[in-house]
Amino acid sequence: MKILLAGETFAATTSIAIGSDVLTSAALTNGATAFNAALATEGIAVTQIGGERCSAEFPYDLDGLAQYQAVVISDVGALTLLVTPDARAGRVGVNRLDVLKAYVEGGGGLMLAGGYMGFQGMFGTARFHDTPVEDVLPVHCLPYCDGMEVPQGLQASILQSSHPIFSGVEGPLPPILGMNKLEFRRDGSSRLLATCHHRGTDWPLLAVDSHGRGRTIAWATDIGPHWLSQDFLAWPFYGRLMANMVRGLPAMNEEAGH
Repeated sequence: MKILLAGETFAATTSIAIGSDVLTSAALTNGATAFNAALATEGIAVTQIGGERCSAEFPYDLDGLAQYQAVVISDVGALTLLVTPDARAGRVGVNRLDVLKAYVEGGGGLMLAGGYMGFQGMFGTARFHDTPVEDVLPVHCLPYCDGMEVPQGLQASILQSSHPIFSGVEGPLPPILGMNKLEFRRDGSSRLLATCHHRGTDWPLLAVDSHGRGRTIAWATDIGPHWLSQDFLAWPFYGRLMANMVRGLPAMNEEAGH
């Protein structure tokens, strides 16, 4: 199986003042290291396009996406996909969120993961609300900042333990340190598989949907640190759960006869 992962890289610039001198250094961090390694162990090949490369390199058409059985978008905002080099230069071009919607409708799998730049985003800057990508998700994005930090940890409740995503996974899930607030889409085709309870509300953590010939997954927290705790990353079933989510997209297509 071959998937495309968009996002999960972060550039940080650090300035250190020593007397009158200021030293500046830059570093690029990949937040998907554990995810990529876990999927490789499960026999899934991941092609990653880091967030800083998505504007220029994310596929522009269905032919570019057709080589992948599923696409995972994690911690990269809608504007990065919308503002292509052509758009930035003021030229009319393609809307890659429309392309992703068509990819799902044609039988592709799409997973949107959470994070500071997931769904609507910690500061409302991810901006997947009211987009073609939101149209195909099993959840609605809130039209404002949706991120919440919970350093004491959230405990997930698995609602449908018999679902294939939990095959070979022994609960409970380890603590989660934050997530995006979402509204489950109660449309008959969406299925809510897990929630986290916080301040009187059960927030969707994991949901799946069918749209056209394809399937989508919303995972409302990180695929790696920091919202996934070190306990979660060290959990023996972390790799299996991540792989099951990714495998489930084309597998569910097969269940639907595609």
